[in-house]
This record gives sequence, structure tokens and C-alpha cells, in this order.
Amino acid sequence: MNLFRNMMTVSGLTMLSRLMGFVRDVLIAQRLGAGPIADAFWVAFRFPNLFRRFFAEGAFNSAFVPLYAKKLEGEGREAAIAFSSEAYSGLTFVLTLFSAIVMVFMPWFIILTAAGFMIPAGEHPQFAIGEAFHLFLTGHTTEKYQLAVDFTQICFPFLLFMSLVALFSGILNSVHKFVAASAAPILLNLALVVYPMITWHWYPNPGYALAWSVTVGGVLQFLLLLWGVWKQGLMPRFVWPRWTPDMRRLVTLGSFGVIAGGITQINILIGTMIATFAPGANSMLAYADRLYQLPLGLIGVAIGVVLLPDISRRLRANDHEGAHWTQNRALELALLLTIPAAVALLVIPGELVRVLYMRGAFTESNAIGTSQCLFWYGAGLPAFVLIKVFQAPFFAREDTATPMRYAAVNTIINIAGSLIFFNIVGFQAIAAATSAGSTVNAYLLIRRLNRMGGIKLDDRIKRRIPRILLASILMGVVLFVLAKVLAPYLAGKFIVKVTTLIVLTGIGTLAYGVFVLLVGAATVKDVGAALRRPARN
Repeated sequence: MNLFRNMMTVSGLTMLSRLMGFVRDVLIAQRLGAGPIADAFWVAFRFPNLFRRFFAEGAFNSAFVPLYAKKLEGEGREAAIAFSSEAYSGLTFVLTLFSAIVMVFMPWFIILTAAGFMIPAGEHPQFAIGEAFHLFLTGHTTEKYQLAVDFTQICFPFLLFMSLVALFSGILNSVHKFVAASAAPILLNLALVVYPMITWHWYPNPGYALAWSVTVGGVLQFLLLLWGVWKQGLMPRFVWPRWTPDMRRLVTLGSFGVIAGGITQINILIGTMIATFAPGANSMLAYADRLYQLPLGLIGVAIGVVLLPDISRRLRANDHEGAHWTQNRALELALLLTIPAAVALLVIPGELVRVLYMRGAFTESNAIGTSQCLFWYGAGLPAFVLIKVFQAPFFAREDTATPMRYAAVNTIINIAGSLIFFNIVGFQAIAAATSAGSTVNAYLLIRRLNRMGGIKLDDRIKRRIPRILLASILMGVVLFVLAKVLAPYLAGKFIVKVTTLIVLTGIGTLAYGVFVLLVGAATVKDVGAALRRPARN
């Protein structure tokens, strides 16, 4: 398997999805800004996404893929289909029951995750959870709180569909079929753009149209992955859920992997709850999240998706040297692409936010808050990506407990940092604490991998890491100077601003490419070798 080619397949489709997501967020920002309807929608959207990571991506990326690959390699397709059928049936049963319970008790779940919505506007410059719960228990709800309850109840079926999508994605990724799973998010973002444009006038406010489009997008993704698995002849059958040894092993591994794989979402949930005490904070965090998620999705998620099944198969075949080589190349690619992206977010966050978002209901104060969040997310971007790279070797060895422990440390740092600094510096502390926790998490993972012999840095990557850093710093200097020169044009009319930003980022990208070659961070030969198709055996 050619790691780079498969990663580029995932990255290309992820890029299209993220661009669609960006168009979606620009339209939402233009129409809703960072007001109460936008805040309520972003909380509603994040809530099923949190549980999707718990039940689906965490469990099935960390536990299902290695077990499914072992069945496929050792016992054949029929055994693998039987295993996936048990997982498919059990997941559907558990999540249908769970979703019904959560939707019934949604008012309580929202007060636990968005307590700040209970405090009337203008009365909460600081974190005051006791006052929020007192108002809830005495029946003094606010319109923003009720909107969050309504939107989340509408969005929540998304959890079931996306969990099944994650299972089908794990099946396809195990046989190195990445296209359908990587293309699926495009349908969600397409639904979030097209459905509200058609149906704005059907609902009391635009937030309801957005909430319904989330569920519509989940159904579309499910149908696409269903078709993909059926086409490969790997479609699981629906059977009566049973507590078999395979399911016991899956649940045992998944119970740790759920936490480790979904740590980013745990941090986002904590941040969401705290941010509800600052008007507009959830919206501004969401808009900043969209921008840093673009490189995270293109690099970190893509490498993680491709790396786990490849390492799992190599370890099953006792090809430990091959596993180390794959890990080194994945780490090299991650750093080569992530470090310059992080530098760009640190150097020109304000320029990015103002050009891309500031129009309509999105104000200058919204731009300032969003750019400050983007700066801190940018500082943590390398760590976010490296966590994806360093977790894969543990998951491939069916060790989900170790990443879970480090994820717990991550969460403690995130909670403590957010709570301590929220009342001092504002909601930007949430983004900063998220990055700080992730940085510690990445460090702990690589330290443990090194001690257990799970990763061996070769001479090539040792030479290239400082050169990648140097090339990125030089690019940052170019971006900083050029942004100052082009400042008048970045504040002009829309077409002028967008054109100038394209020129700015284009020159920065070109400069980075030149610096990479000049300092020896990569070579033309490397690119050619990465793009060549692997020889067929």
C-alpha cells in the first residue's frame, strides 16, 4: 500500500468536504452572525457529534478495525462478515435505545452541557453554573435554552446514522477502500447548504432549517456507505444481538478507545458548556474551529484513517520493520504539512477571519474574538495531528487503555485551564486550554511509544524535523511581511479582499515549497517516489 497516495485520496475528498463546510459556515455567519440562534444551533450540532465520536469513531477506529482486519486476514471474508454483522446489530440496538432516552430527557442534557443558556442575556459576564441550575430548577427558562433543546432533539437521530457510517467506513478502510467513507461528509455539508436555502420560509427561524438539514445529511451519508459496503460484497447482516466472545473483546477494547479516540470531542463539550456563559462565544469558537479543522482534516484525519489498517496488517504479518517505516513516513508527512499550516494560523489569523467571515451579521467584534480563538487553535494544530499519528500504533496492537489514560490527562488540563482562565481572559481560554492539553497528550504518547519500542525514528526523519521547522519559520516571516504590505487591500471590497488573500496564501505556500527544497526538508525525488503506484506482487 502506498501511504502517500491513499492519504492524498482521503485528503482530496476531505478538502472538498471541508471547503463545502466552510461555505456552509460562511452562509451561517452571514445570516446569523454570533447571535443566540447561532449559539443554540452550534450546541445542538456538537451534541450528537460528541456521542458519535464516543459510540462510533472512537470505538470502531480503535477496536473494530484491528479485530476486523484480523478476521479478514486470518479466517476469511465470511468470518469477517459474521463479526461485522454482530457489531452492526448490537450498535443499532444500543444506539436506537440510547437515542430515544436522550431525546426524551433532552432538557436535562442541555442544562448539563449548556448551562449558560439559562441565564438571561446581559447578566453573565462570568462562569456561574450554580445560578444557571437554580433558574432551571425553578422553571425560569430562556428562549436560547429552549431553542437549544428543540434543535438538539431534531439533530439527534444523526447519531445513529453516523455511527453506522463509522462502522461501514471501518469495513471499507480495512480493505483499503477509502473513497466512499472520505466522500460521505460532503453530503452532510451539501445538505447543510442546500436544504436551508430551500426551506428557510418553512420554519419559525433559520435555526430549525439548519437542525433538520443535519438529520437529512446523516441519512444521505448512511445510504452512500451502505452502497459502498454492498458493492464490495461485505455487507453485514442484521442478526439478533448476542454477547459473543468477539463482541466481548470489541466492547472491552472499545470502552477504552471510545474515550481515547473521542478526546477532542470531550474537550469541545467542556468548552461548549463553559462558553455558554459568554454570549456569542460558542459561535465564534465554531467559526475558528472550521478554519483549523481544514488542515487537521486534510492531514491528521487522513493519515490516521490510512495508517491504522496498514500498521494493523503489518503487525499481523510480523512485519515490525515495515510498521516502523510506515510510522516514520506518516510522522514525516504530518510534520511537513502541519507545521507550516500552524505557523500560518499564528501569523495571519485576523486576516483569514476578516476576509472569509466578516459580512452581514458577522461584526468586527465577532472577527476579533474568532481570530483570537483561531490563534490558540493554531498553536495546538501540530499536537492535534500528532495524536492521530501516535494513537494508531497503540490501537493496532489492541492497546486502547494507554491512549485513554493520556486522554484523561488531556481532559484534566483542558478543564482546569478553561475554568481557571475563563473569568480572567474570557472564552479564548477555552481554545488555549484545548491546545495545551493536546500538546501534553501528544508528548505522553510518543514518550510511551519510544519506551516500548513501538516507534524507532530513522536517520532520515531525525535530519528533516529541524529543517521542516526552519522552512516553516522562514515562510512565517514572508507571510508576516507580506500581510503588512497588502493590509490596505485586505480591508477593501469583497472581491479585492478575497483575491488579495489568495495571493497572500499562494505566495506563502510557494515560499514554503522553495524553502523546503533549499534547506533539504524534502526532495523532488521524495515527491516522485510518493506519487508512484506501488508494484503489484
